[in-house]
Amino acid sequence: MADQRERVFSGIQPSGTFTLGNYVGAVRHWGPLQAEYDCIYSVVNMHAITVRQQPAALRKATYEAAAMLLASGIDPEQSVIFIQSEVPQHAELSWVLACNTMFGELSRMTQFKDKSKKNADNINGGLFTYPILMAADILLYNAHQVPVGVDQKQHVELSRDIAQRFNNAYSDTFVVPAPLIQKQGAKVMSLQDPAAKMSKSDPNENAYVAMDDAPEVIMRKFKRAVTDSGGEVRRAEDKPGVSNLMTIYGIMTGKDDAAIEAEFAGRGYGDFKEAVGQSVIDVFTPIQQRYGEILADKAELERILREGAEKARRIAAKTLSKVYRKVGFVSN
Repeated sequence: MADQRERVFSGIQPSGTFTLGNYVGAVRHWGPLQAEYDCIYSVVNMHAITVRQQPAALRKATYEAAAMLLASGIDPEQSVIFIQSEVPQHAELSWVLACNTMFGELSRMTQFKDKSKKNADNINGGLFTYPILMAADILLYNAHQVPVGVDQKQHVELSRDIAQRFNNAYSDTFVVPAPLIQKQGAKVMSLQDPAAKMSKSDPNENAYVAMDDAPEVIMRKFKRAVTDSGGEVRRAEDKPGVSNLMTIYGIMTGKDDAAIEAEFAGRGYGDFKEAVGQSVIDVFTPIQQRYGEILADKAELERILREGAEKARRIAAKTLSKVYRKVGFVSN
């Protein structure tokens, strides 16, 4: 990794299998970014426990998430990939940053409000303060760019505010990060409710496509996808279902709206939905095959993650040492 290149950091929670939305909005971009940036990627399992987890299930999901990232194009020879909890500096920096974050800033986080509604019986302190841990994830590595979906932009903005506040108080320490949001397909909507974001927590399994869904399952979900009145394939505000499917098809095939509209002119929604489903199957099949191979060799996967954590700790330790010195902590 060339020192002169800007650095990218991004993390993803091991909260079950990734969806098509995760792939379109985040995961598919991470491999290509390696050609341009110094990339650091993490499976952020510390964030996952803001919601109660079954320990064995969390461990399994953590390995599966790492395997899916590798299968989707992350090269451990080009990037650093690691499990968040194996780098203790994330939690250590989080405390210092918490002392430089205002209560009002956290209370305005829209995701805290949303998650509190969904987890009314477990509104814990971590659920409130996890944006600080997210800031620590980013600032530990002095990331210049943070690939995020539009719904995560607020957290990067908080990270910027914290970095600037710390730099103003203690002199320049952190790079002030910027969100890196892909314009097309940054937000994929539910196949059953185009007004809602695609989510694996949706109780309706037909609302989302998982990256490890079998081809016949993927096709069935697209055939059942909600469309709109009329039968014309075109993007319009009054056609959210079709517009969502056009976004997915465009990303999977590289075709623009004009080409898609021309391809399906005079054809019904049935043909269109089947084509969208097949395009997803075509992209996911080789990823699924590679994913299975990676999981089958757990020793190699553990080696990759162990070496990634070692690299991450070396970078993180330098940042944390600088932060501790600047705030006045002793070092013996």
